[in-house]
Formats: sequence, C-alpha cells, structure tokens
Amino acid sequence: MILAKNSLRVAIIGARDATQDGLSFAYELGKLLAEKGVLVYNGGGAGIMEAASKGVQAGNGICIGILKEDDLSVANEFINIPIMTGMGDLRNGIIIRSVHAAIAIEGAYGTLSEIAYTLGDKKPVFAYHSWDIPGANRVESPEEAVNSLLNSLGHHE
Repeated sequence: MILAKNSLRVAIIGARDATQDGLSFAYELGKLLAEKGVLVYNGGGAGIMEAASKGVQAGNGICIGILKEDDLSVANEFINIPIMTGMGDLRNGIIIRSVHAAIAIEGAYGTLSEIAYTLGDKKPVFAYHSWDIPGANRVESPEEAVNSLLNSLGHHE
C-alpha cells in the first residue's frame, strides 16, 4: 500500500473491555477496511483497538495507533505505526482530527468523547452497539458499516 495524504482515513473506536461479539465485529471491520485501502486509526491498546488492528493486519493494511501513553510497550502487537503522546485521553482529539470518519464499537466514556469530537467536526459516525446519540448512524454488520461509511464519503464501489 502506498501512503498518500489523500488516502481515506477512518478511526475504529471502542473500549479495552469489550464483548466477544464486539471483538469479532472490530476484527472483521478492520480487515474489510484494509482490503479497501483505508488507513485505520485507533488508540493502539487492547480490546476493540487490538481486534481492529489484528483485522487490519489480516487485510494487509496499515493501522496507526495514537497511544495515550509515552511508552511504546503498551501498543498492541498489530499496530504498524505507533504514535506515543503521553496525553492520556486527550489523545482522543488527535485521533478524530486525523480521520475522515469514525466507527464506534461498544465503548465507554472515552468512546463517547471520540463520538462527540467526530460529530462536533461534522464528520460521519457509525455505531455498532455503542452510544445511542443523535447523529451516530447505527449499523448491524461490518459490511454495512463499510458500505455506509464509503457512501457517506462519496467513495462508491
């Protein structure tokens, strides 16, 4: 994959503590996005972030992890490009400012803040079993999430 500044960039957001269903969704989503040449961003940690990163690797894509710590050892093993911020949850704004859209999978308050940043930036948000708030578009499968996201950004198959 050739990285270009005009590459489509998407955040997969969600919590460290996730259900098996959420982890499976994140893996498949990461894989599908990678197969379409999308650069995937996340927080670089465990749970949804690790499952998504593993899926990106399976799809031969690139996953950028924006870490809340300044310690590389906390990055999951599937992150291709780690960025250590030492900023804690404030790094959520960096993730969202770096992408065109976000897909939330389950999640806690950190995920809620990322959804809020995304909606505040007038970027599309898709949600699978995540926060039910106005502006977040519900999806029920990884395929629906990818198709809805690509259509919303004008990238039609």
